[in-house]
Amino acid sequence: MAGKNKGKGRALSSGTVAMNRRARFDYEILETIEAGLVLTGTEVKALRISGASLNEAYAGIKDGELYLFNVHIPEYPNAPVAFQHEPKRLRKLLVHKKQRDKLIGAIKRDGMTLVPVSLFFNHRGLCKLSLGLAKGKKAHDKRETIKERDWNRRKGQLLREAG
Repeated sequence: MAGKNKGKGRALSSGTVAMNRRARFDYEILETIEAGLVLTGTEVKALRISGASLNEAYAGIKDGELYLFNVHIPEYPNAPVAFQHEPKRLRKLLVHKKQRDKLIGAIKRDGMTLVPVSLFFNHRGLCKLSLGLAKGKKAHDKRETIKERDWNRRKGQLLREAG
């Protein structure tokens, strides 16, 4: 039984690294897709210790492939300067060919947007990105979201006070 103790010697960190909190407020997310990222070693280590920023990030098309633009992953402090990565470089997204073609078609044809929702490590320790296929909300939709959120907060307060 050679594979019995496979993977027990190392600890895999899992969990959310970064969230784009404004994504659900600014966009109506119709579908979410999990995509892999092409990262360097120092980027993965920096994600594990300090996280990233998805606030200004967006996904788009370049040369027929999907790329992630404007994600800030800080430099890894323990690496020498020669091995450091550029904090805001382009990062290629890894999806199946059918998914890629579907997403590119939706972006070009329907005027939709690919919004990064969260960056996380899965149960196998691989860095993944949750992408949302989204349409932008209008101002009145955003006001409706604020009203609904405030009402839910007030309703919870009333229930706690009464019960």
